[in-house]
Amino acid sequence: MVTGRRAACWSAYAALLPMALSVVGVYIGTLLWTARVSVSSARIFPTGDFVGLGQYERLFRNARWLLSLENLAIYGALFILACLVVGFLLAVFIDQKVMGEGALRTVFLYPYAMSFVATGLVWQWILNPELGIQRVVRRLGFEDFTFDWIVDQDKALYTIVLATVWQASGLVMALLLSGLRGIDEELWKAARIDGIPVWRVYLSIVLPMLWPSLSTAFMLLAVMVVKLFDAVVAMTQGGPGTATEVPAKFIMDYLFGRANIGLASAASLVLLATVLAVVAPLYYARTKAMQRGLT
Repeated sequence: MVTGRRAACWSAYAALLPMALSVVGVYIGTLLWTARVSVSSARIFPTGDFVGLGQYERLFRNARWLLSLENLAIYGALFILACLVVGFLLAVFIDQKVMGEGALRTVFLYPYAMSFVATGLVWQWILNPELGIQRVVRRLGFEDFTFDWIVDQDKALYTIVLATVWQASGLVMALLLSGLRGIDEELWKAARIDGIPVWRVYLSIVLPMLWPSLSTAFMLLAVMVVKLFDAVVAMTQGGPGTATEVPAKFIMDYLFGRANIGLASAASLVLLATVLAVVAPLYYARTKAMQRGLT
């Protein structure tokens, strides 16, 4: 019996071996190769020379890179906050056992399953002053109505926030709804007996209990922020001017458009370090909280 269990265990390890080799060879190998290229003077092709931190110095002297980081910080704060708020409200709404709950869950979650390359073009048409909302409202008789954010340098970034919140809030809704469904009904009965307002129950009791779901949602949204590329390309191409420039687009432009893989590699590693600095502490805190809950 023990021998059979050992055989099954080794079979499982053997099945996992290709994936483990892929992780080591592809992911870690690619990371190390990128790090090596980032300290060289490589442009079109990799080179074997060593220039130290020269590429990183050039990177942080590049006004376009600094602007992309500023845009990402603004976008990330608004996007994550809006998704958490909208997703929570949608989850609370569906948790009330509303009619057609299954259909509503599908409707709210469906945008997340769609490619933003396709839906981004639809949002571009909706927000286009000559084709979308502005034109429709003006045809209704409101000639002075203006909604030209997508071509306004000061507001174009907020159109990206609007469109991506529409796409991602359904995912937050699904995560938080699963957390809400795990809360004991006796808690609500006790709150009603004590006369505690519903909003107070959600704020002081429910939200702290949803911490695992909220932290998971936050980490997923943070990764989406860093990966932001397709929505920008589909909607604004980084414009008007550089108003919606983001790090991922900067990296792709320098990697393929400007043939400077050394600078693009340095930017990639800086972006990776940013992700780790944000996500790693949260993941550690979440793991510790779960361990305390089990003890």
